[in-house]
Amino acid sequence: MQYIDVVVDNKSVNTDSFYTYKAPDEVFVGAKLTVPFARRKKSVDAYCVGTRVKSALDDSRIKEIDSFDAERSLNPEMVETAMWMRKRYGVKYIDGLKMFAVEGKREKALKAGSGTEASAPGYELTDEQNAAAEKICDSIDRRESRAYLIKGVTNSGKTEVYIKAAEKALESGRTAIILLPEIALASQVAQRFRERFGSGLIATLHSRLKKSERLSEWLRIRRGEAKIVIGARTSVFAPLDNIGVIVIDEEHESTYKSDHNPKYETVDVAFKRASLSGAVLVLGSATPAITSYYRAKNGIYELIEMNNRIGDSMMPNLEIVDMRKEAAAGNTSVLSRELAGRIDRSLARKEQVILFLNRRGFSTRILCPDCGFVMACPDCGIALTYHKTINAAVCHYCGRKFPVPDKCPDCGSKFIRYAGAGTEKVEEEVRRIWPEAGVDRFDIDTASAADDPAKVIYDFQQGRTDILVGTQLLAKGLDFRNVGLVGIINADVSLNIPDYRSSERTYQLITQVAGRAGRKGGESSVLIQTFDPDSDVIHEAADGDYERFYESELAHRSIMNYPPYSDIISVGLTADDEDTAMAYAEAFRNRLLGLKSAPEGAVVMRPRLDEKRNDGRSRAVFMIKAPQGSRAGYVNEYMSFRDRMIENKAPAFIEIDINPYGAI
Repeated sequence: MQYIDVVVDNKSVNTDSFYTYKAPDEVFVGAKLTVPFARRKKSVDAYCVGTRVKSALDDSRIKEIDSFDAERSLNPEMVETAMWMRKRYGVKYIDGLKMFAVEGKREKALKAGSGTEASAPGYELTDEQNAAAEKICDSIDRRESRAYLIKGVTNSGKTEVYIKAAEKALESGRTAIILLPEIALASQVAQRFRERFGSGLIATLHSRLKKSERLSEWLRIRRGEAKIVIGARTSVFAPLDNIGVIVIDEEHESTYKSDHNPKYETVDVAFKRASLSGAVLVLGSATPAITSYYRAKNGIYELIEMNNRIGDSMMPNLEIVDMRKEAAAGNTSVLSRELAGRIDRSLARKEQVILFLNRRGFSTRILCPDCGFVMACPDCGIALTYHKTINAAVCHYCGRKFPVPDKCPDCGSKFIRYAGAGTEKVEEEVRRIWPEAGVDRFDIDTASAADDPAKVIYDFQQGRTDILVGTQLLAKGLDFRNVGLVGIINADVSLNIPDYRSSERTYQLITQVAGRAGRKGGESSVLIQTFDPDSDVIHEAADGDYERFYESELAHRSIMNYPPYSDIISVGLTADDEDTAMAYAEAFRNRLLGLKSAPEGAVVMRPRLDEKRNDGRSRAVFMIKAPQGSRAGYVNEYMSFRDRMIENKAPAFIEIDINPYGAI
């Protein structure tokens, strides 16, 4: 027998600690256990986080574990990563550990296929692909824990480099994780890997799997049957041993940031797992995040550039269309006359068309022109979007639906209007103008409603759809071979969001959506419709000048002390009433302002009341700009303040989010 420390599976922050138990000698760090806990009649799940520990307690007071499940256990590297997540993000021990774990009962196993199926013929790499692959594979061979950033233009063949890296990892007796920003893209890439390695070696982990399916895949990975895991964000927690390479494709995408508990950055977690495993981390993007490119420029990542498209694929011609002139000429359509004419010509040439607008719904505002009333969500305080297909006003923040009024709730006017255009409205107009064309829409609404969201993409790839209307889901690395025209309906949308990343997001979206064109060879076009044709960001994107954009954006962030020069920490205090929430927010802010060790240049903003929550409670929020290197200190202060609130049974709840996406 030995003494071990465990973390119990309990939601309460009151039990966010280690508990000592007796256990057989074969129990190891990461072991999945059940233990007697408190006065509960049933055992609770737990994970071993320390073995051979010493205890000052009398032996008679230390309970023995009830059971040990070796099959569903973790390994020490996973436990260490979970412990690091607590320090890095202030999450609970159990929340970090459960990211690696699995729930559900075993049912009929998924048919995995054989790991020795015949693979597709080898692919001949270009010089750029070969140089990138050799550098990465050499590091895998040497078991070097290194990080590479591949800055490769769209369709430069980055996926083939990832395949070579995974192949080298397997040759070395190691494993691989391949991360994609969306499930649809992960499915597409997974098929390419299956053709190369056989389906038996490939496992997928994502949120659309049933519990039993996820358990089946998890066990295949844990038993070492599956060597390559492909999936979206949470696949970074795949329960692999002996990792050789972790790939994050389209690393700039915001979907890699978890905005619900536990809140974490996928790139950070991947970097940590790679360093603990002696693995290589590969980040890839045509438009790297500013922070990633900054790290490459400063030697944290090694930069690899791939500046040429593969095969006969050609970069499209990007042109800016001034929508102010369209309006002055009397064109009230969401489509400029130039874009409509180009669509006609593309359809005549049997080429496909993508129309991109990063706003879903039919109209983005429901308003009264007489008194200025704008219909907003009573819980969230943001403007509601009209969805014609369900004839309802929808809050895109909380998801609530409301009936559309037939008169203004404020002044009684019957002249309710719908302003702004969303993807539904674009789809309707396209169907009206080109009734013979096959038209489809791909946004979060259609993806959520469909039994198989990948079918829309598959139909477009197979040529069954002529015109595809969509949101940013279309910008996430999908491979379309016959797109001759891309129309960006309103490039200003992402410039006007209340986020310091708005310029970065605009550059990325324009570049990424434009990259869907021209892949089959020959000339292709991208028309960028905008009411701000003088915008530097739009011109830099149209010119494909990432370096110029990066330098100007970096200068702005340096002046404003935004990342990468700082970390932005969002603090939220929730209570039953506004006064209590604000009182605790002020108390925590005053504590931070009173720190003798406060870093130079730190900014702690004043608290403000946030929108009402769905449960009717009040929330006070404030932001911290923490200079480089000071984040850990603020996380420690948060955890100390949180523990004191728990100890004093405070009528409020505190949480933080590091480098959140959204308004500051």
